Amino acid sequence: MSKFLATYISLPGTTRAAFEHWHEILGGELDLMTYRDNPMEGMPFEPDPDAVAHVTLRSPGVELAGGDQMPGDDNQYPVRDTAYSLLYTLDNAEEGRRVIDAFLAGGGESNMPFEEAPWGGWYGQVFDRFGVMWAISTP
Repeated sequence: MSKFLATYISLPGTTRAAFEHWHEILGGELDLMTYRDNPMEGMPFEPDPDAVAHVTLRSPGVELAGGDQMPGDDNQYPVRDTAYSLLYTLDNAEEGRRVIDAFLAGGGESNMPFEEAPWGGWYGQVFDRFGVMWAISTP
């Protein structure tokens, strides 16, 4: 059995828009399910039928999953933070620049310019319009 680590992120009601935006930038396959699509009985809360129950974005080298935070969730952490980032390593600086530019054009904000890194290659950081920090790296 193949093992890998995938990223799961809960967003405050913006999961659909975020994953659709990421899909536009990263391409790949997007599978999204709302609570209306798959009603679950016996849940300890009454979810909004239009809330995202689960979504997966698969693109070469990428697997992101997520869902909307539930109202009243005691674990609502701020999305925008520098304590984490999604590190996306691409083949070359041109691809890295294209991804950074797409996030910026989509309402993102540069956190660190995309430029040659002291350790070699290129590196930069951008917050997308949903507050998620993307670190872009190339060899």
